[in-house]
Amino acid sequence: MQTRVCRLYAAADIRIETAELDAPGPGEVLVALSAGGICGSDLHYFQDGGFGPIRVKEPIILGHEAAGVVVELGDGVTGLTQGQHVALNPSRPCNDCIYCAEGLHQHCLNMRFRGSAMRFPHEQGLFRDRIVIGAAQCVPVSTDVSLAEAACSEPLAVCLHARNNAGDLAGKRVLVTGAGPIGALCAAVSAEAGASEIVVTDLQDVPLKAAEAMGATQTINMSTNASAMSRFTENKGHFDVVFECSAAQPAIRGAIEAIRPRGTLVQVGVTGDVALPVNLLVGKEVAFQGTHRFHPEFEQAAAAISSRRIDVRPMISQSFPVEDALAAFETAADRTRAVKVHLTFAG
Repeated sequence: MQTRVCRLYAAADIRIETAELDAPGPGEVLVALSAGGICGSDLHYFQDGGFGPIRVKEPIILGHEAAGVVVELGDGVTGLTQGQHVALNPSRPCNDCIYCAEGLHQHCLNMRFRGSAMRFPHEQGLFRDRIVIGAAQCVPVSTDVSLAEAACSEPLAVCLHARNNAGDLAGKRVLVTGAGPIGALCAAVSAEAGASEIVVTDLQDVPLKAAEAMGATQTINMSTNASAMSRFTENKGHFDVVFECSAAQPAIRGAIEAIRPRGTLVQVGVTGDVALPVNLLVGKEVAFQGTHRFHPEFEQAAAAISSRRIDVRPMISQSFPVEDALAAFETAADRTRAVKVHLTFAG
């Protein structure tokens, strides 16, 4: 059996090719892919051949946000049926290392994460018409939602994990800096948790409109109306919780200035080394909290999308058939036009 794959060879060198596909073995299933979201890491691979020290050293099938339909079950698979709609969890911890034993699976020492060049050989990704994958990585979703929505389970899981690191948000005042897909979803999970105020900042109007549709009570375009943030820095700050999703040094500083004493800043966005106003962090007793991937939150995300308790539709900007992958990646990189761009597959 053959399947089409979206394979990256180097920066800007993306090709649609065919690959051999075996029948599912014990504990595996064959899934026909329908939709796959282009993530920021996919864009880094496409634009720059990697990010930081992580470089593409061999051809890699991209993609770690996807959903599809179960086509065939391998021996011993239970809990799934042919024709079932599933979101694919790209994360496969070993369940055996010291961190897995502590329940910290997102820090697994032997993590296998689809579409990642962190390991060599690289972990091949999900952008393909069909895939044989472990049944445990297939999470059922409702047929009442589109498979494009279901493909947003992975980024939503990231944001649910970030929310879990922030503590109870009921009645809290929340700032979200950066309104890309993760920022929009952080607004959505904050609204779902009962935050009383959710302010989202960005440099572009298109993602801010998506964030507003997903729960923001106020949006601020920092390129045209930065002064609107000034009132939030009065009296040592305003916000109880910040989800910093931009990883831009000015945004991080502004967030620390706008957070109130003993507030919690959850750093969701990733970057290299940046300067921090340590005196402000210390003087306000700010809890500076990192957040990394997810584990139980993937199933929670799929359930939230299935019920539309969290509606991801406002952030899905455009979809392109996989043969138009180049146009899809170029559109995804243009924040004046798009928030989340999907590839569609003929699985």
